[in-house]
Amino acid sequence: MGANLFTIKHLVGRQAELNQVSQVLATDGDLLIAGVPGSGRRTLVRYAAERVDARIIEIDCLRATDSDRFLHLFAEGLLQAFESAAERSLIQQWSAQQPIRLEHTADETQLVWHESTDEWTLLEALLGLPQTLAEWLICRVVIVFQNFPHIRSWDRSQEWENYLRQEIQRQPQVSYAFIATVAESWVQQSELQVVLLGPLKSEDLQPWLEKVMATQGLTLEPEALALFLDYVQGNFGDAIALMRRLWQNHRLTKIAEVNRFPSLLRDSSQASLPSATSPNLIQLEQVHTSTLALVEDLARTFEALLMLLPPSQVRLLESLALDPTDSPHSREYIQKHHLSRGGGLQGAISSLQQKGLVYGSEYGYRITMPLLAFWLKYRLA
Repeated sequence: MGANLFTIKHLVGRQAELNQVSQVLATDGDLLIAGVPGSGRRTLVRYAAERVDARIIEIDCLRATDSDRFLHLFAEGLLQAFESAAERSLIQQWSAQQPIRLEHTADETQLVWHESTDEWTLLEALLGLPQTLAEWLICRVVIVFQNFPHIRSWDRSQEWENYLRQEIQRQPQVSYAFIATVAESWVQQSELQVVLLGPLKSEDLQPWLEKVMATQGLTLEPEALALFLDYVQGNFGDAIALMRRLWQNHRLTKIAEVNRFPSLLRDSSQASLPSATSPNLIQLEQVHTSTLALVEDLARTFEALLMLLPPSQVRLLESLALDPTDSPHSREYIQKHHLSRGGGLQGAISSLQQKGLVYGSEYGYRITMPLLAFWLKYRLA
């Protein structure tokens, strides 16, 4: 139950980015939000859509294993965004002139079509529906494509990808938001606004951290707080994981202390458990040991991840973990860590960026997952 306290209930930091995205959506613009998983990309676009009172249709292209699945995911997203009886009635009215119909069953309502219907016809119809509803309801609509490049796994000729890019320019009341790890080259040639999400600043993460810990009556001493922020390096997902582990360890410690001193259960006048310091004060050593325990639990996951990477990329990750640098291309760094030269090194860096494992030059080529970096350094050292 307590672990659920460490879920995101509001936007942490990102105020400048929220203002930027909100402004784009308010003018029916289109954008790409680039950042590593866990950086708050989806949360950001959802908050921005809510701020400008826009309906949001989300399609996770990672789940679209083929074109038919893509169409069904799009249809599901549409009905989730427009779910009132009045809105469904408008969709029913629209479907009278389309190869798609709204079907009601006892359990759910679906947009369905005949299997023999041409997929391009279906795609055009589904893409046109948000614009139609926006005009009828006098509202804004945001279509969010998560993991958009994944459609290339079945869209080999990129026909669907190119068509979707063209649609961006055709619908004045519908905004497109692409969520990706990095901004690909085609984005630079488009009119998409690009919003880059780097690691959170410590001054943004710290107030949220202290507030959430305080809800459990916990406080981090200054040195422990500094170490915590250093270990998570602005990664919100890692911060939540470490907070949860600290909270769990604290509970176990209190249970152990109570078992050692059962008289405390009978004497309510006791202010605290026997301890040299307050039992609710998290100390530096507790942060370190909790981090060690956490990465040990994650070790198999990290090992499996490394097994999927070519040796050149593993070597680069290990080097960045042991010896962080903003100049991995320098001759000295290459020689020191026996890295491949020229195109081989650049290819490893680019591939790790695409996978969301390493930031680009704007953030000093840091490993994006601080707990992975901690584990690598701990294992190698």
